[in-house]
Amino acid sequence: MSTKVSDHILERLREWGVDHVFGYPGDGINGLLAAWGRADNQPRFVQSRHEEMSAFEAVGYAKFSGRIGVCAATSGPGAIHLLNGLYDAKLDHVPVLAIVGQTHRTAMGGSYQQEVDLHTLFKDVASEFVETVTVPEQLPNVLDRAIRTAYARRCPTAIIIPGDVQELDYSAPTHEFKMVPSSLDRSDWTAVPSQEALERAAEILNSGDKPAILIGQGAAGARAEVERIAELLGAGVAKALLGKDALSDELPYVTGSIGLLGTRPSYELMRDCDTLLTIGSSFPYTQFMPEFGKARGVQIDIDPHMVGMRYPYEVNLVGDAKATLQRLIPMLDTERGGREWYDTVCDNVTRWREVMDRRAQQSADPINPEFVARALDPLLPDNAIVTSDSGSTANWYARHLTMRPGMRSSLSGTLATMGPGVPYAIGAKFAHPDRPAIALVGDGAMQMNGLAELITAAKYRDLWEDPRLVIAVWNNHDLNQVTWEMRAMEGAPSFLPSQELPDVQYAAFARSLGLTGIRVEKPEDVEAAWRAGLQADGPAVLEFLTDPAVPPIPPHATWEQMEATAASILKGDADRASMVKQGFKAKVQEFLPGREKK
Repeated sequence: MSTKVSDHILERLREWGVDHVFGYPGDGINGLLAAWGRADNQPRFVQSRHEEMSAFEAVGYAKFSGRIGVCAATSGPGAIHLLNGLYDAKLDHVPVLAIVGQTHRTAMGGSYQQEVDLHTLFKDVASEFVETVTVPEQLPNVLDRAIRTAYARRCPTAIIIPGDVQELDYSAPTHEFKMVPSSLDRSDWTAVPSQEALERAAEILNSGDKPAILIGQGAAGARAEVERIAELLGAGVAKALLGKDALSDELPYVTGSIGLLGTRPSYELMRDCDTLLTIGSSFPYTQFMPEFGKARGVQIDIDPHMVGMRYPYEVNLVGDAKATLQRLIPMLDTERGGREWYDTVCDNVTRWREVMDRRAQQSADPINPEFVARALDPLLPDNAIVTSDSGSTANWYARHLTMRPGMRSSLSGTLATMGPGVPYAIGAKFAHPDRPAIALVGDGAMQMNGLAELITAAKYRDLWEDPRLVIAVWNNHDLNQVTWEMRAMEGAPSFLPSQELPDVQYAAFARSLGLTGIRVEKPEDVEAAWRAGLQADGPAVLEFLTDPAVPPIPPHATWEQMEATAASILKGDADRASMVKQGFKAKVQEFLPGREKK
């Protein structure tokens, strides 16, 4: 039997080491589906409930494996559904390949059913590489280049294959004019800055008395070097959310997350420092960085297009974080002065941890959402993979979970879209079937798409060596993050028609699928529920009934925001009494004296 284009595509994916493709079927990829049947489902076709979830699962797979994530969808509507997940990959710099079908070439341009101008549709999200295959000889070059580009540029790419092209006999490019051959090999490479740039950076870092380091996901491969330079400089280290797992939170000088979802020590670190070293981060909120002119700055980033645009750095080092730090560290002054700054940073971290513990212990109606995350923290397995959805849950993830060596975590950092928490975790399970995954999700995101993806988890549970996939739902009947943004930023009360959510029985739905489902209505049952979920022999849904009136107070809490919140109360917020009580109780914890040192 002859080799079809579709057969060749799957064969080439296998040669690239692709072992999973996350997708949803449709007649626009019927040729590929038939090829999967002939190939004994290699690479494995992982069927989601919706193409957007396929894209999110591919992103999660890529984030946690370091390998390209691949998703597939039919023409028209299926291709459109992929977009949100692909934009998530684009903005978080994740290598993902989308393979999409298209109507037959004979129908293109004829307003045929499900015909969409896919090249134009994907031109922005897959701006680094998108191509339509119209003849077999374009392969394997188009596929190879899409994969190579996704890896090199850390981005999504797309190839569009009309249905009739999938069915053609494969014919390789020949040694002739206007043919483009291709090859598989993709050697490793490392970018490093010039010696002169490193020397200028070292001069700046050696000149400071109050150094601060900000790291993002780009520092994940340089943990030992980041620890070494922090200790040499006597610096505190703050983390952008995408870099939460890039360095252990157990280190005394790690101040935690930065920004609206960040910690007070990170806020103070940036406010008071005189030198800033940013490594592998494009954290966008300038107001949480040092005042302009107050701190001298150095940035390290592998992407020359992403340097120098978040802060007025004096030196922008373009290079791999690990290789750059290895060259920079020997240039640093090892005879630095006193450690007062370092001690202050560490003391601030200790105090913050006490504050957060007290906040989590405050009573609420019925359960304090901070307590739910706090109770999980000491129970996390050393090899856990944690995903968080967007919304108020991300606050508790950012502030209460202690990342230890060996743990991994992520969320939609830049797009901050709702809905990736559960599919990220499913993608992680296919990347690491021998590790437990925990998804932290609000009830809004769970209703949006998490419920449906429980079906996917149930479908594939037997493929995972470690069967644990724990999905925790903060059920507060409210789109809580937006509600608090309305109160704090707009001075407006909660608009119930947009913010109020129905009370869905998430645990009961999980049990209907044969999964573990636990509904928790009292704080004394929270820890036991976490233990049960982490000991389950398959996916588990833990549904915590939490208080929407517990505020995700930002680390700086300006007077303007507090006044706006007060104004919303006066305008008649539906939950104003409880909100005032919880807001006061949470904020006052910052001003209570810490435990005496022994």
